Amino acid sequence: MTGRMKFWIAAASGGLLLVALGLHLGSLEPVRDLALVVAAVAAGAPTAVRAFQALRAKAFSIDLLVTIAVVGALIIGEYVEAAVVAFLFVFGAWLEARTLEKTRRSLRDLVDLSPQVAQVLRDGETVTVPAEDVVPGDRVLVHSGGTIAVDGTIVLGQAHVNQATITGEPLPVSRTVGEPVFSGTIVDSGYLEVVADRVGEETTFSRIIELVEEAQETKTKAQRFLDRFAGIYTPAIVVLAFLVFVLSRDVEFALTFLVIACPGALVISTPVSMVAGLGNGARHGVLMKGGDALERLAKADTFVFDKTGTLTQGMPKVTEIWTAAGDDDDRMLRLTAGLEVASEHPLGRTIVDEAKVRGLTLPASPHDVEVIKGGGIRGLVDGHVVAIGSRRVLATEGVLLPQDAATYAEERERAGNTAVFIAVDGALSGITSIADRIRPEAGAAIADLRSRGVSRFVMLTGDNAHTAQRVADELGIDEVRAELLPQDKVAAVSELKAEGRRVAMIGDGINDAPAIATADVGIAMGAGTDVSIDTADVILMANRFDQLVHALALARATVRNMKQNTVIALGTVVLLLAGVLAQQVFMSTGMLVHEVSVLVVILNAVRLVRFGAGKKDVVVARESSAEGTGIPARVGVE
Repeated sequence: MTGRMKFWIAAASGGLLLVALGLHLGSLEPVRDLALVVAAVAAGAPTAVRAFQALRAKAFSIDLLVTIAVVGALIIGEYVEAAVVAFLFVFGAWLEARTLEKTRRSLRDLVDLSPQVAQVLRDGETVTVPAEDVVPGDRVLVHSGGTIAVDGTIVLGQAHVNQATITGEPLPVSRTVGEPVFSGTIVDSGYLEVVADRVGEETTFSRIIELVEEAQETKTKAQRFLDRFAGIYTPAIVVLAFLVFVLSRDVEFALTFLVIACPGALVISTPVSMVAGLGNGARHGVLMKGGDALERLAKADTFVFDKTGTLTQGMPKVTEIWTAAGDDDDRMLRLTAGLEVASEHPLGRTIVDEAKVRGLTLPASPHDVEVIKGGGIRGLVDGHVVAIGSRRVLATEGVLLPQDAATYAEERERAGNTAVFIAVDGALSGITSIADRIRPEAGAAIADLRSRGVSRFVMLTGDNAHTAQRVADELGIDEVRAELLPQDKVAAVSELKAEGRRVAMIGDGINDAPAIATADVGIAMGAGTDVSIDTADVILMANRFDQLVHALALARATVRNMKQNTVIALGTVVLLLAGVLAQQVFMSTGMLVHEVSVLVVILNAVRLVRFGAGKKDVVVARESSAEGTGIPARVGVE
């Protein structure tokens, strides 16, 4: 039954109750009773249908309790109680539906923003096609005020793009040739031509909608417990009501006990809070994959970070190139970039970008490319065997590291760079130094997390110890584990969990995915790889650490809200039952108090919709002392 239908049923039965009151004042008892019976049947029929459907599925529902009470009251001639109970129950159901609809509004708003059409350049002409008909490689034209229908790369034009639907950022950002744009974002001003990379259900925007839909359908542990509780509680109340009748011989008393025992507020106490919390997160660019992930994040007391692309901005630059005797920079860089085009690692892309900046022509696609255990990559480029990576790669490849090269690499690392070693045909060809910057908001966010009770911060990185420690000192991280392989990160997370810690792992790369999956709750930066995003429980769409602070605060507030609602619901039932047994609470008044408790639970949950306006809920990004300094990234290809 839709919320609109519940509204009209509640309005009709409520109107009949008012008519019955008027008839009572006019001493027209027969007509009054008819109006009350019609109101009871109109409001009670949908409840009875749901109760019957539940019984067919061998389930005892609250609808069954109310149906028994309404039918029993009609049989014994208590028409007022029957009509009032039926009306209050359907009115409460309408309130619940309306509130859940309101808390799901963020999802509906997202769906409404889905692009419906796109202007595409085909055969030299601009044609308008449905968004689902755009294919990868199409050239999509977007004018000022238009919605981008694909994930793609800008090939012509410049514009300010409103990316709030993806990142939660309220202000438009400047985008120009070579930069990525996302489906569902809006060109605030300017003009763009975009080559489609991902279309339809594969776009980031479509994936966000899918994730939020799935998250809102999942259940928390508390919900699953309450479902099991209701399955036992409802038949037990029927049995107890029968015993009350046997002992008291008072049908009305037994029916009152039955109605008052309905745990209506208890049933909605957790779902309404969870949906409100998840909707708030989606509006702030924090996607949580369900209530279970939300509960696990709320309990986290240890945060584990990857470094490159997570603690750092993920935009490293080549700072220096050292070559062995007899080699030159451009030749070595050309071969290195020729192999790194096959890598998705940010440092690999940095080397390719440096080659392009220097105007070097890259070789044809590399052959026999494979990942080297120890953090590197190997392949055949222009007939040469090229290996790139850390010191471990040199050892794996049997390449000798001269003392002068080792000394140079250590000096670069101490200066805040990552040393990437390049071997060509079994001999050291050179060393490329690369540096990255710490995210300006990371330090403030970690301090805020610590103030919120997070007791330990750990960095796990494949980079060298010098680089890692420098970043950790800058950000106030408690423990650093450097030069790790993906399996080492998994072992480190497992070790922390074995100590009894509730571990949240934050990363962005393919090599982080196993550790993200191992942690109690995995968190991925939105600009990370598909693997890390698919593995994670929480996604920070704007790649900002203030979103991490908001996610933790929101998760804890939501869990707190669920507990408050549960206490309100249970407390109301206990007090009402005590009143019934003391014969101080009667059916209609008890049902009214019951529905008031439902309203209180709903209003309490709705507070989560506006959560985040407080001073402590969002960290204002500010420039850290790392801005303008070369804080390093991890080694080339882990």
